[in-house]
Amino acid sequence: MTGPLDGDGASGSGGSGFPRIPGPRPAADNLDPLPDETPPPLPTAAPAGTEAREDVPHEEVPHAVLMSLLGAWALSACSADETTLVEDHLTECAACADEALRLRDAVELLRTDRSLDLDPRLRSRVLASCLSRRPARIPVPDWAAPYDAETARLDALLRDIGESEWHTAVRLRWFEHDKPVSRNTTVAGVIGHLFTVDGLVAAALGLDDPLTDPEGAEPEEHGAGRPAGLRTPPVAPTERTERFWRAGTRQPAVGSTHERWREQSHSLVRTVSFAGRGAAELSVSYGDFALPLRDALLERAFECWVHGADIAEAVAYPYDPPSAAHLHGMVDLAARLLPATLAARRRGGLAAPARHLVAAGAEGRSLHLEVEGAGGGDWYIPLDSPGAIGSPDRAVAQVALDGIEFCQLVAGHVAPEEAAAGQDGDREAIRDVLFAAAAMSRL
Repeated sequence: MTGPLDGDGASGSGGSGFPRIPGPRPAADNLDPLPDETPPPLPTAAPAGTEAREDVPHEEVPHAVLMSLLGAWALSACSADETTLVEDHLTECAACADEALRLRDAVELLRTDRSLDLDPRLRSRVLASCLSRRPARIPVPDWAAPYDAETARLDALLRDIGESEWHTAVRLRWFEHDKPVSRNTTVAGVIGHLFTVDGLVAAALGLDDPLTDPEGAEPEEHGAGRPAGLRTPPVAPTERTERFWRAGTRQPAVGSTHERWREQSHSLVRTVSFAGRGAAELSVSYGDFALPLRDALLERAFECWVHGADIAEAVAYPYDPPSAAHLHGMVDLAARLLPATLAARRRGGLAAPARHLVAAGAEGRSLHLEVEGAGGGDWYIPLDSPGAIGSPDRAVAQVALDGIEFCQLVAGHVAPEEAAAGQDGDREAIRDVLFAAAAMSRL
């Protein structure tokens, strides 16, 4: 192997970025003097307190040599003398100073101890900073903020993945009749699912329902825009999704699905922002039950996070849980819906009979639900009558869960038997509440 030091001449600069160092000169009595073709040697840094550096001005070191040292300097690979020369030169040469800054930034990108992926919270931090300086003229209501945040996070994920990843298989999981079930679709299919169920909220606000074709419109090609043949939209979320998938395709056009879902989510947030406080109590029908608009948007934010995490797992994308405040709202919604879900399961013979019925508004037998970690808190779930009030004085059991774990249970991603970190008291009440939480999940 040959290198810059091979041969009889002076050493070359090579590929290391270091200056050329002159080789030993031959003795005068053996050879004729050779012309000095090498740059002068680097000056030696003078000891502190001396004036030796004044004897060797920087002009003696060629600009090209100092510029060749910039890469090594950015990597902190220069000797002390070379570092001093380079940094002194940077105070006098603007071009080299700019190049040095670019090289230092490039070196930071070479570090392997941090991810190159953008922080998923970056958008919310930038928006918070902007709004703190110039508040929005029409602010998003607090109760719509979780939906706004979760749709923005999912949109960022979808913009980062490649077109081929839209057809990646995604496994959706939930519980039916106390048994786990699953369904395979694609990333595009998941977004189509969110798009059609969000249409329930859109219809309640007087916006276009994605499952309803305009009057007299011609059916479009399957997979290219709105699915054909859906003149009368179904109400139940699962039926809406099934009809959408059957009428269109399990792999709809990537661009149209993403853009239509994104535009719909923007329209929902924009509409509730302009509508003001009066819109919060509008009723959104889910078929066999209804929710106020403020709770419906919170439920849609929860679904957006859960299915965003399903997509992220399928395409190996980092995806954090919601903020603590938004997560607390999602846990609170699930806790408020548990009594009605438990009563429905009891009517279907899937839960133990009521033991102590009380009048609506009275304190009844309760289970203490203690949710720990981000978004946590304490809730008392009435066990016998959905109209009763949960009370710590009437608590007969206690369940402790992590906040994320509880949400995974409600989403049908965790088995009820495996969810609780701690259990105490009436075992039958504990089982009924945990299975009721899992029963809230659906396609």
